[in-house]
This record gives sequence, structure tokens and C-alpha cells, in this order.
Amino acid sequence: MANEASHVVRVLVVSDVRIVQEGLQCVLAGRDAVEVVGTVDTLHAVEKSAQLRPDVVLFDAARHDSVDLLKNLVASAPNSRVVAFGVKETDGEILALAAAGTAGYVCNGAETSDVVKVLERVMCDELPCSPRAAASLYRRVATLSRRAAGVGNDGVPLSPRELQIAQLIDCGLTNKQIGRELGIEAATVKNHVHNMCEKLDVHRRGEAAARIRALSRARAQMSTSAPDANPALEAT
Repeated sequence: MANEASHVVRVLVVSDVRIVQEGLQCVLAGRDAVEVVGTVDTLHAVEKSAQLRPDVVLFDAARHDSVDLLKNLVASAPNSRVVAFGVKETDGEILALAAAGTAGYVCNGAETSDVVKVLERVMCDELPCSPRAAASLYRRVATLSRRAAGVGNDGVPLSPRELQIAQLIDCGLTNKQIGRELGIEAATVKNHVHNMCEKLDVHRRGEAAARIRALSRARAQMSTSAPDANPALEAT
């Protein structure tokens, strides 16, 4: 019995719709592998999660601002896996959920057995990913890798000078200061910045420098991650 109990997934259900809370609690209550330890609305989700420390937080992602709420919840509950449900499974939503740090998702057409399967397997980091989700994330990773290597949206790599200028911008230097540092005119620096922003599809010099820094960090993190690690998952 002790061995069986160790496999029970403790779940906190988060939704602003009471009938959704009660419905999920009811259908999951009959499953031996799942224990619903509580239900809560999004306003009190962080507090309730900290109190109960569930294995999985099952989060209703139907709200338009759910991604921001998910980010806060994931950040505040590092020892819990957050799984979104009610997902429409568009490319944009899948990528947004992955970026928010969710451990998986359940599409809005899933059945109860699908939800249970997700909850069980997310604890083992073994959730299967649909071909659609896999393709979307693979393309995104490839894009991040190209950009982190200094390649813009149009496939044109940033020049060594542009990368050099971006680093100096990131250090807080003005165009005039960068010109003095590199021995070139401020107008030349301005042209490099303009070209760099176009390649990276941003509008401000600071955004360009931040984009290069963030993407370089993402590439470094991806290189140390397992090749099959994938945070955007779905029920099968």
C-alpha cells in the first residue's frame, strides 16, 4: 500500500469558474492515481500552491491573460509542475505556454482519461508531444539558435562590427561614445544600429542589444539541455 501511495499525484485545480473546479475535482476523485488536494481561483493560486505544495497545478488557461498568470505561478512554485488545460492548440498558444514554463498541457477536447494520463506522465517527464507541437517547437528552437548565432529574421548574419556595437550598447554607451571607442563617426554607428535593428526586427537600439544577449543565453541553455526535453505537451 505504501508503494501505491507513493505514486499518487497530488493535484491543485486552478480556475475562476466554480463549476470547472467542482467538475474536475469530481471526475478526478474516482481515479486511484490522482488526489485533488484543493481547488482555488487564479487570484489566490500562488498562496494556495505555497500552502499545499502539490505535485501538479492544473491551471485553467482559457482566460486571455492566462500566460502572465502562469508565469507568476511557475516562478512561485518551483517544486510543482504546472499543467495548463483548456488549450486550443494553436502554434502561438503552444509556444506561449512553453515560454511561460509549463510542464505540459491538455487540449480542450481531451477526455478525463487523457487528463489523468498527462498528470501521471508529467511526473516522469515522459509526456508525448503531438507532431504539431513538436514541429512548432522545433522550428522555434531552430530560429532561436540562428538568432543567437547572430542571424536575423531574414537569414542575414549580423556583421562582426554590428555585434561589437551591440555589446557596447549593452554596456550603456551612446552612439557618440561608441564611435570614440571604435574610432568611427557617430553617424556610422547610427547606420550600423539601424541595419542591426532591421535584421533583428526591433525598433530600438537597446532592444537589439537585449535580443542578442537573451538569444545567446538561450542558445547556451539549449546546448546543455537534453535534446528531447520539451515543455509543451498534450494529451493523447
